[in-house]
Amino acid sequence: MFGTPAVAERTSAAAWLQAMLDFESALAAAQAEAGVIPLPAAEEIARHCRVELFDVDSVAERAVSSATPVIALVRDLTALLDDDAKPHVHKGATSQDVIDTAASLIARDVLGLIIDDLRAAADECARLAEQHRDTVMIARSLLQQALPTTFGTRCAGWLTSLDESVTALERIRSERLAVQFGGAAGTLAALGSDGVQVLALLATELGLAEPVVPWHTDRTRIAELAGALGTAAGVLGKIALDVELHAQTEVGELADGQAGGSSAMPHKQNPVSAVLVTAATRRVPGLVATLLSAMPQEYERAAGAWQSEWEPLTELLRLVAAASAQTRRLLAGLRVHPEKMAANLDLTRGLVMAESAAGRLMGSLGRTEAQELVAGLCRRAVQEGTSLRAELLADQQVRAVLSEDEVVAATEPAGYLGSAPAFIDRALTAHAELEKR
Repeated sequence: MFGTPAVAERTSAAAWLQAMLDFESALAAAQAEAGVIPLPAAEEIARHCRVELFDVDSVAERAVSSATPVIALVRDLTALLDDDAKPHVHKGATSQDVIDTAASLIARDVLGLIIDDLRAAADECARLAEQHRDTVMIARSLLQQALPTTFGTRCAGWLTSLDESVTALERIRSERLAVQFGGAAGTLAALGSDGVQVLALLATELGLAEPVVPWHTDRTRIAELAGALGTAAGVLGKIALDVELHAQTEVGELADGQAGGSSAMPHKQNPVSAVLVTAATRRVPGLVATLLSAMPQEYERAAGAWQSEWEPLTELLRLVAAASAQTRRLLAGLRVHPEKMAANLDLTRGLVMAESAAGRLMGSLGRTEAQELVAGLCRRAVQEGTSLRAELLADQQVRAVLSEDEVVAATEPAGYLGSAPAFIDRALTAHAELEKR
């Protein structure tokens, strides 16, 4: 319910172990290129950096004794090698170098999935915004009817927030996911003067950013990743919440294409996709908070705070990936009911057009008098069960200022949309520009 096969594969224990082995293989290759270790040794190490050669459960069990899986992993890897290669495994590195780099590799893979799904969801929003640019509906403020808008405008808002999430995550993926290589205390002392060269070659080998200095206890990269994922989750949660509210029986303006039934009530059509997105995204802020709380870390290497990041980061990636994929499906299958939107817009018999009517009268009557007059007519419409338009047409003070056509225009929802069409166009243009990058 809260994952996808693709992300489960990329965040599994085996995937983490393979990412750690990818570090060891790339480190050996970089050191061979720098002349630090012999090329045949690097090739021997690379041949054995395959997760299927290792017992994942055994590595996990032995990790408890040292608070890191790397010691067991390096020991097992070394045992597989010929005698000439054994001395060159893990040269100059420390456990945190392996795991932080593995985290960057895991995050890069999962962010690729998330970004693809967010882009696809944004494309669906663009389609809906264009398709429903003239589908008038009521906007709501504090859960009460406010002013007319269009469903296209709502979708343009979704679209912009998704596009901004994509931009933020792409920056993280390309610029902030970095290799970690600092050795025992962040100085690479074991490599002498070759440390910086090996760092650069290692970053190139893995396709990760090269940091200015090792970031063992500088957790800004993890914090930025968590923040960007948390923001994306908030965007997805907002879309799901909107769909859930619009799908209520009493509202009925939208329906989830993946609607599901109830174990007890055969008539139910639950917004299943939206519910799953909500369930996933509600768990995200706590994970983000955990990663942010882990930022203050002791001296050059942390005692516990760093280790506290691993599982929350993995779960955060899984949940946001699941919510992104589910939102993509939700929007692709979303059913829109314009007739219900029109019916709900007319529930108050035109009272939502009070601002429009008052605005037409202000030029002649002044702001305060115009607002008080329209407010009184609204109360009369409620008491008499009439409409605002009828009360405006029947009022002599109004008719002294506005013609019948002007009253009709002032109470026509489709004529009081302001810059909504322009905002839709702006959102679509910005989306098209993002797609070109």
